[in-house]
Amino acid sequence: MIMNDMVLISVDDHAVEPREMFERHVPARYRDLAPRNVTVGGKNRWVFEGSFVPMIGMNAVAGRPRHEYGMEASAFSEMREGAYDVHKRIDDMNANGVMGSLCFPSLPGFAGHNFLKYKDREAGLAVVRAYNDWHFEDWCGPYPDRFIPMAIVPLWDGQLAAAEMERMAKRGVHALTFPDNPTAWGLPSIHSPEWDALWKVCADHDVMICCHIGSGGGAPHASDDTPIEAWILSMPISIANSAADWIHSDLWQRYPDLKMTLSEGGIGWIPYFLERADITHERHRDWSNADFGGKMPSQVFREHIVTCFIDETFGVRNVADIGEDMITWECDYPHADTTWPESPEFLWPALKDMPQRIVDKITHQNAMRLYHFDPFVNHTREQSTVGALRRLATHVDTRPSEGVGGARPGDAGRRVTSGDVNRIMAEIATAS
Repeated sequence: MIMNDMVLISVDDHAVEPREMFERHVPARYRDLAPRNVTVGGKNRWVFEGSFVPMIGMNAVAGRPRHEYGMEASAFSEMREGAYDVHKRIDDMNANGVMGSLCFPSLPGFAGHNFLKYKDREAGLAVVRAYNDWHFEDWCGPYPDRFIPMAIVPLWDGQLAAAEMERMAKRGVHALTFPDNPTAWGLPSIHSPEWDALWKVCADHDVMICCHIGSGGGAPHASDDTPIEAWILSMPISIANSAADWIHSDLWQRYPDLKMTLSEGGIGWIPYFLERADITHERHRDWSNADFGGKMPSQVFREHIVTCFIDETFGVRNVADIGEDMITWECDYPHADTTWPESPEFLWPALKDMPQRIVDKITHQNAMRLYHFDPFVNHTREQSTVGALRRLATHVDTRPSEGVGGARPGDAGRRVTSGDVNRIMAEIATAS
């Protein structure tokens, strides 16, 4: 097998919603309450019910030279068109040799939590439903063999959340984005009966619960003086705290086929995490009364929790300790961690010495099975490879675009700190 023969399905990318997304999908009586995209000081932002989302495409910097990365994008003009135009996205996927993609939201927040700001809950529910209809019909609809559809739910009510997931599951959606720790948004914990109806819908329809890093918990800034790379370094591993909470849930005993994924969480830390989980249970179960149904926590993790990575070699070398059937790959387009437009070149060194059986599982087969996604419905495998897709994209310009703007914290030549980033974010959030 050679690099160009891989078939790549990314289980973590991001869609930046276009200006007109709600026009066709919000009922007339709620149209005035739907999010509107406005321009303030040359920047685009979403406004709804007295609230606003300050950045339309947080960290959507793909296609820039790395020295121009910063705290953006806050305008459509600061992004590649593929961030918000689905047809251009297909071009960028082809140029990167990527056949399939699952896209997390931007406007609603990774887990839909921005819509918790709605005081008019009926309008909020209408907007949630409109978002799902847009994502299913307008983003995924034109290319059903290229995109894995995902739903958000009204997080303020567990029964309404279950009903909305049921509605979308009946349309063929097998992915739900949900906070890795809902208590961070003032919501009941994952152990609360508030979510029982939602879990049942997910189990009944084989819906993957996708918990993206930063959707509830997250890496704290150690101090304003902390170099920003220290914070970025700890982002993926920060989901370990939520992962520990999820494996101790009784969900897995009540719903033996239910699964969730730690989106953008990486995989290299998992072998130690599982070892520590088993040691902890063995040492403390006599007084903690933790119950894993007669299993060890590592076994529960490997049966129910899916992992994914962008660019790792250590984790891939330890695939046997993680579970070859539960590892997937991600591109993270258009965010700063993405390897676009050279994802195959970054991924291949980690996989090239592995059996093709494992390579195929990690690159696409696991994603196909876990998300009920078939990229070969209209294309053969040979038409879906890195090499074949790139031959369709010879017209796509992937050269870095310089000088497209954005807020870059810190002074030239000075190490950027958490304080610089927090200052920029506060200025953006309070801008009129």
